[in-house]
Amino acid sequence: MRIADLLNVEAMDLDLKTHGKSDTIRYLAKNLEEVGGVENLDALIEKLMAREEQSTTGVGNGIAMPHAQEASVKSPTIVFGRSRRGIPWQSFDGQDARLIFMIVVPEGGSSDHLQALASLSKVLMKEGVSDQLLAANTAKEVVEIFQEHEEVEDREETVATSVNNASKESVATQSDEEVPFIAAVTACPTGIAHTFMAEEKLKAAAQAAGIPIKVETNGQAGIANKLTQADIQKASAIIVAADKQVEMARFDGKPVIIRKVADGINKADELLAQAAQAKAPIYHADHQAVNEEIEDEEAESWGRQIYKHLMNGISHMLPFVVAGGILTALSFFWGINSADPSSPEYHIIAQTLKTIGGLAFSMMLPILSGYIGQSIADRPGLVLGIMGGILADPSKFSGFTPEGIFENAVPSGFLGALVAGFLAGAIIKLLQKLFAWMPKSLEGMKSIFIFPVLGILLMGVLMLFVVNGPMGAVMNALINAINSIPQEWGILLGFVVGAMMSIDMGGPINKAAYVTGTALVAQAQGGGSDVMAAVMVGGMVPPLAIGLAATIGRRLWSPAERSSAYVNYVMGAGFITEGAIPFAAADPLHVIPSLALGAGVAGALSMAFNCVSLVPHGGIFAVAARGVTNPMMYLIAWLVGGLVSALLLNFFRRRSGNRYE
Repeated sequence: MRIADLLNVEAMDLDLKTHGKSDTIRYLAKNLEEVGGVENLDALIEKLMAREEQSTTGVGNGIAMPHAQEASVKSPTIVFGRSRRGIPWQSFDGQDARLIFMIVVPEGGSSDHLQALASLSKVLMKEGVSDQLLAANTAKEVVEIFQEHEEVEDREETVATSVNNASKESVATQSDEEVPFIAAVTACPTGIAHTFMAEEKLKAAAQAAGIPIKVETNGQAGIANKLTQADIQKASAIIVAADKQVEMARFDGKPVIIRKVADGINKADELLAQAAQAKAPIYHADHQAVNEEIEDEEAESWGRQIYKHLMNGISHMLPFVVAGGILTALSFFWGINSADPSSPEYHIIAQTLKTIGGLAFSMMLPILSGYIGQSIADRPGLVLGIMGGILADPSKFSGFTPEGIFENAVPSGFLGALVAGFLAGAIIKLLQKLFAWMPKSLEGMKSIFIFPVLGILLMGVLMLFVVNGPMGAVMNALINAINSIPQEWGILLGFVVGAMMSIDMGGPINKAAYVTGTALVAQAQGGGSDVMAAVMVGGMVPPLAIGLAATIGRRLWSPAERSSAYVNYVMGAGFITEGAIPFAAADPLHVIPSLALGAGVAGALSMAFNCVSLVPHGGIFAVAARGVTNPMMYLIAWLVGGLVSALLLNFFRRRSGNRYE
């Protein structure tokens, strides 16, 4: 299968008018839908955007390669779009994207198709290809450019094979010190584009430096060009340019450079030079390096690391909270006391739903702390983190009834579980250092015996005697303070948390409000939180406002903008605040204040109407499942907030002179 066979000429656009990453992706996906290339447009867009959240697909040099797998895609396809002025894409080199290749494949695409997509990545890395594509006048010329380069690549591959064989014979006559050999692994989350672009760049850099290299690719079709044990032993150093987990234990005892896949594309020369001189930490199977120095420019800030670990815990915890809340809410259909066997309202289905929902709730804290620990210290951190979450409120498990010195123990709840997660990572890191002296023959004892036994003992002592008391007092004080807020101040609190949800839409301010609401829901154990209700409705307003504004003031929005805006109705209903980001990015000074004011109004109204959310997510779907009390007034709060923002948006557009037919 050739690149030219995958390019969809009918969906191609050589003069894009879109302004941002999100609306460009939506526009190209819509083009594909219109020519019958995909059935479920929304699902495809969601997966393309989810890939962007993992890391940017702007690979530099004016090229972006958004890609995804979706079951409703008819066949592997490349949709090409070209922007004359460039589109902000948060590319690795900071340049706007002018050549956009949207790559979509059905789930489980064949290896032939995936190999063709890999070839696209390689061709785009060649000098002069971008200039040719920018100069092309028709879709036919674009196809011919790729046909020409693929023919050249076939000829080069034949020549390279013979040269490579000769090179191996030449290298065999020289000492290892004279000619280093480099082994490398490339991998990105989807294994479609970046994996092979990094491979191509590393091979090109090695060829220019005259250094033999073998690059293993962990692509969507599987592992290609797999490194053998002989390759690993011969290598001066290993380069791992990956954004997902790859098999690492095989590199035990070798110098290993571990970097992002983006560095394999943009810093190939630097990585190769470092590897050729074996300037890298020695990797061990327990993931500890003898030399743990990290270059300053590559080291993440403490704040970023803490945020990343925290989000790992919360993202794994949320399904338990949502499931527990929804199931508990559903049990109320038979009456508020229908799960109680002693109540006249008792119903066995209600009791079953509430029991299962309660068990899901009880897993929140261990999952939260466990996956924070796992993010910091892998599987050993997961074990300790789960135990720390249990110890944050042990009464929820196995009928634990504390006696003696534990009789008056205060559960630390959500805050205690947060501390336990980071504590788990710290304990494992400490134990790894303390037992680094052990011979390699006893390595297996660490993860199976030493780390779990000593780690859980340390975690238990610290949680029960150090953490639970202070964190429990802080958590109780926070809840009591919120519960004691007068009605008028509660409305102000609702305005603040609602507005916070729309200021950066998924950024730190948004997450601060969301984590606060989630903590209160978790602590309530099924009782719900009015703050969470205000947070959720505030996050639902921005997409709704965009959709309403484009509907009400149709002539103030371009056809492309309207097409993207209407999708936001669904996103707002599903509490996906990020749907409004492209519009905010295009005009932040007018859009963000408008959205924040409407979201604040919705949050204030939610508090005024005494709405309580039993779950931290779900939008109107949670409302439909009785996950929010006073549902009709809650929906009114959402609609009013959306209307306020929509009117403000159109007011600013009208003043700017926007007019379309």
